[in-house]
Amino acid sequence: MSKPIETLLIIAFLVVILWNLGAGLYYMLVDKGTTNRTVNALTRRIAVSVALILLIALAIYMGWITPHGVGR
Repeated sequence: MSKPIETLLIIAFLVVILWNLGAGLYYMLVDKGTTNRTVNALTRRIAVSVALILLIALAIYMGWITPHGVGR
C-alpha cells in the first residue's frame, strides 16, 4: 500500500472511533438510560478499535508497513 492510503485509512478508523465515542456520550446524556443506544455506540467503538489493531498487526506481519521506534 502507498503511504497516503495507509495514513488515510488509519485516520478514517480513528474518526469513526471518535464519532462512536461522541455518540455514546450524546445518547447517555439525552436518553437517560431509557434505550440501548449508548451501549450500542460504545460496542461499535470497541469493535472498530479491535478491527484497527488487527489491521495494523496484519499489515506489519504482511510487510505492508514497518514499525519504527520513537526518536530514531
